Amino acid sequence: MDKRDLMKRESESIFQTYGRQDVLLVRGRGARVWDSDGKEYLDFVAGIAVNSIGHCHPKLVEAVSRQAAALIHTSNLYYTENQVLLAEELNGLTGMERAYFCNSGAESIEAALKLVRRGTGKERIVAAERAFHGRTLGALALTYKSAYREPFRPLREAQFVPYNNGEALKEAVTTETGAVILEPVQGEAGVYVPEEDYLRTARDVCDDRGALLILDEVQTGFGRTGRWFAKEHSGVQPDIICLAKALAGGLPMGAMLARGDIAGAFQKGDHGSTFAGGPLICAAALAVIEVIKEEGLVERSREMGARLKSELEKLKPREVRGLGLMVGVDLDSDCKELVEKALRRGVLINNTGEHTLRFIPPLVVTEEEIDRVVAVIGELI
Repeated sequence: MDKRDLMKRESESIFQTYGRQDVLLVRGRGARVWDSDGKEYLDFVAGIAVNSIGHCHPKLVEAVSRQAAALIHTSNLYYTENQVLLAEELNGLTGMERAYFCNSGAESIEAALKLVRRGTGKERIVAAERAFHGRTLGALALTYKSAYREPFRPLREAQFVPYNNGEALKEAVTTETGAVILEPVQGEAGVYVPEEDYLRTARDVCDDRGALLILDEVQTGFGRTGRWFAKEHSGVQPDIICLAKALAGGLPMGAMLARGDIAGAFQKGDHGSTFAGGPLICAAALAVIEVIKEEGLVERSREMGARLKSELEKLKPREVRGLGLMVGVDLDSDCKELVEKALRRGVLINNTGEHTLRFIPPLVVTEEEIDRVVAVIGELI
């Protein structure tokens, strides 16, 4: 299809809620994608931290194709094997005890909010400044950026406190607080990594006040930070963990997991979704986890992330932050303009602010691909 014609038809047929770059992508493999003109790009956005095992990994393609030929959808009126296998796998990886499946990160946050209300009877939530937890009404109430919330008020808005500030948590969380929700690394804000004791302080404060601790690992899960989950960097176990993005390798899936006593608060009929945890999507997620294990991608994320940070630091930017292959860079340059120029040079990156770039490539990225992207960034700044 002609790109210009497609862009015109898109503007006439689809709600204009996205700012898209001037490229029509048609094919992908590993950390590379190709456009409708056959031009190759190094993809350091990875579908916003989704394509962790790379584009069109053969094992994922095979698992989806095999399951599609057998059974695609049944709804949750019936048992399916893949859903149980995936729940057991996720509970084992996270240390949680029960899983609820959904279709996105925002839905996993919504499920967590309902579980908090059902399990504690409390409405009050404490969240962090700069936090991003989604755009549905419940998740939006926990998302800090006022520009996102303002058009949709009134909301049951969280109380926002400075991120990485244990004293602020101690002051804000009371016996009336139902939960504290935090990102172990703030992704949409620009990849902000807290001090090692921050999540431990949050855990202690919640225990002391009788509040639940929710960790939003939608962006940080499945090896992104050099551990299976970012919570492992601090050794903190939450009451609830929210997952999505990389979970099914590019197919839409989320999960909300909880420890046993709080998970028991949900009863039949309290929550549900027609498409959640279907056999096809669960087959994809099981294949993703298998690939991460077999190819050592958690360790690779740690190693390649260290290289990416090291190479970026040689450019002498304002600051380089991150864990594993989740890296933020602050520049003096106009990053939006730089992102557009990088596109023309065959590099896909994105900016989370006027002066902040975020690098979240597939975990299968190579040293050569990292070096090429950093070289392009260096030339552009």
